[in-house]
Amino acid sequence: MSVQQIPVVVLAGFLGSGKTTLLNHLLRSARGTRIGVMVNDFGSIEIDAMTVAGQVGSTVSLGNGCLCCAVDASELDTYLETLTRPSARLDVIVIEASGLAEPQELVRMILASDNRRIMYGGLVEVVDAAEFDTTRARHPETDRHLAIADLVVVNKADRVPGAELRRVHSAVTELAGRAAVIDAAHGRVDPDLLFDRAAPPDDDSGARQLSFEDLDELYVAEDAHPHAAYETVSFTSDLPLHPRRLLDFLDARPEGLYRIKGFVDFGDADPANRYSLHAVGRFLRFQPEPWPRGERRLTQLVLIGSSTDGEALRKALDDCRVTGGQDAPEEHSMWGVLRYVPRPPEEDGEPDPLA
Repeated sequence: MSVQQIPVVVLAGFLGSGKTTLLNHLLRSARGTRIGVMVNDFGSIEIDAMTVAGQVGSTVSLGNGCLCCAVDASELDTYLETLTRPSARLDVIVIEASGLAEPQELVRMILASDNRRIMYGGLVEVVDAAEFDTTRARHPETDRHLAIADLVVVNKADRVPGAELRRVHSAVTELAGRAAVIDAAHGRVDPDLLFDRAAPPDDDSGARQLSFEDLDELYVAEDAHPHAAYETVSFTSDLPLHPRRLLDFLDARPEGLYRIKGFVDFGDADPANRYSLHAVGRFLRFQPEPWPRGERRLTQLVLIGSSTDGEALRKALDDCRVTGGQDAPEEHSMWGVLRYVPRPPEEDGEPDPLA
């Protein structure tokens, strides 16, 4: 049985961009989701009047089921080990990078970690819409940071006129390449965009895993809430998908498509297993697991992004379906998929470099 993995999201941005405000908003909006927070160097969590700046080496309960650590980057793996213990029962870990940090180094450390209870949850870069030009002039590395981001939040959108916001948004989109770019005020990004909310516990069985139905319901955007806008697309197929064509779709996924999550049926290409699919930004991972006894064999995916064409995405996924015997996957068609399956630890104890 595969180990349940906790997504680790890196939250970055230069000083004053609003990333701590965004993080506080996530914590206040947790609604039962247990969030582990790692503050690198200069962060300050102001929830419940508790400040952790300077308390390097400490782990503090925030009183709402969330935990916070103030850590040095060199201690990252040590604290990941602490926060991923089963007793912590965390649903997601957010690392707030120092305003002067190199976010790619934190991402590299997560991807290289030998902790098999985590998976990379994406790099979120926060930009101050009102100070964008000044920040780029003062910090030329801004362009490099945007180029590796999976999601960019153009924050403080309420502080600039509409025409200026559109100019900044367009400039950020060009620099960010395939990353999704969303506008926000006061860091109000819907948590559902970044991670899966915990489902309410069953009456008599305690905490449970999110089902696909839970995901589908949670990702329905509400026009009334004051969060940054994004779109979701749900895709279900009772026909298996062709491994090569699905990989072609994933390799060419459009700008703005931030997350893909769900299960894939590859049919005769691997009849014993279904494959969980986790894609965030440029990162992609498959994980095979035996089909649950008695469960109908379906492909069920949720796609989340900004300024995406839902009908085009559904059409592209429809084209991945195997429509008959003459369309059967060719021999070795699963090899491409297996490239994105994390390898188990070697018998000699060597860590998996992709874990």
